[in-house]
Amino acid sequence: MVQPKLIIHGGAGSSLQDKGGLESVREDLRGIVYQIYARLQAGEQAISAAVFGCRLLEDRPRFNAGTGSVLQSDGQIRMSAALMDGTRQRLSGVINVSRLKNPIDLAEFLQSEDDRVLSDVGAAELARELHIPIYNPMTDLRLNEWVAERAGNFERTMANVVAEPGRGTIGVVVLDQQGQLAVATSTGGKGFERIGRVSDSAMPAGNYANEFAAVSCTGIGEDIIDECLAARIVVRVTDGMQLSGAFQKSFQEAASRNRDFGAIGIDRTGNLAWGKTCDVLLAAYHDGSKIDDTLELPGGVQTT
Repeated sequence: MVQPKLIIHGGAGSSLQDKGGLESVREDLRGIVYQIYARLQAGEQAISAAVFGCRLLEDRPRFNAGTGSVLQSDGQIRMSAALMDGTRQRLSGVINVSRLKNPIDLAEFLQSEDDRVLSDVGAAELARELHIPIYNPMTDLRLNEWVAERAGNFERTMANVVAEPGRGTIGVVVLDQQGQLAVATSTGGKGFERIGRVSDSAMPAGNYANEFAAVSCTGIGEDIIDECLAARIVVRVTDGMQLSGAFQKSFQEAASRNRDFGAIGIDRTGNLAWGKTCDVLLAAYHDGSKIDDTLELPGGVQTT
């Protein structure tokens, strides 16, 4: 039996607003890690634990996924999510879905389907087929941000939300007692983007796992796509590189191209790693003995 490990993120950004904001985020992230880890200790499989954790993060209005997602240029919310089972090396996801509380639920259902990634209309039809209730994920804060943008205010102060639009994504990476890996990633998108824009979160670029490693990314989606970051790190581990080395090399390459993102990962032996080219990575983890977070740690790549 393997000691379970877990790491989650709630986005990336250029600053933490204030100490009160930091402590609120810390409480949210650590509380979610605690709940997921309790399930892992009880023997829950990695893929279901990843979905459970993703739902918890989607339900927190502080983070840009599910409830609290940012609005696109036309004032609508369109969300994306993906799930990958490392044991089967199987990706499923939905792109630009609306009127849904937990996009990760559709990604979970699609794990067993022949067509495993659906976009807006197809995903909406699937939600109807599954009798998933219509839900409005918009919050007053996000609506007010959009109104301010439309009025020409591009300062994006974000009130009590610490991850700016364009960098807000949530992710959960899990190693269970059977040594199985899984990753789930969900986002509300950039905010104020062109209608139809597709994020990295439902692509192997931002969410990837196999039997050797699992990685979830956050930050500027286009930068993550250009680097194919999650898959690049996992492939390097698969080819024999240590997780820490795979993160280090991938982030060094990205820094030379001025990329703006962060990533979290676990390998099959239970090593944890995270990296960021931005100032703040909102991540927390359980390393098998304790819960900790990355909120006040310096940049670059770190491991446990």
